[in-house]
Amino acid sequence: MQRSVKDVWVGLFVLLGALALLFLSLQAANLLNLSFQKTYQVTARFDNIGGLKPRAAVRSAGVLVGRVESIRFNDQTFQADVVLALESRYAFPKDSSFKILTSGLLGEQYIGIEPGGSDENLAPGDVITLTQSAVVLENLIGQFLFNRAADAAGGAAQE
Repeated sequence: MQRSVKDVWVGLFVLLGALALLFLSLQAANLLNLSFQKTYQVTARFDNIGGLKPRAAVRSAGVLVGRVESIRFNDQTFQADVVLALESRYAFPKDSSFKILTSGLLGEQYIGIEPGGSDENLAPGDVITLTQSAVVLENLIGQFLFNRAADAAGGAAQE
């Protein structure tokens, strides 16, 4: 009888440890959101979203204020429509700008909000067009190499 009680406690301890590891891995992968705040949805239109993914963070002044709900291609404007779920306790002016930023040099991408100065606040269903697309590292490298080649060709032509 004593051995079976110990087995139950050990089994329970192992189960709790496995659940804790599962919880931590889901939190680290940004697949679990335990915020129970009410949200409202707005749509931001970007020319290029880079590697932005659904469930990515939406931050303002470094504070998490929402998440990316979904991403879809708009075949009318040829832009990416990013649906954001912003927490209702945060109200942003209608003329706020939205940027796709990267945490660290090669970290995950998120959306940063720069509040504007309008007296009117964003309402559910609003479409934001004042956006700045993601900086794509491959494009920057290509532009740098192209400029270096053009400088070298210009220098050779002058001699």
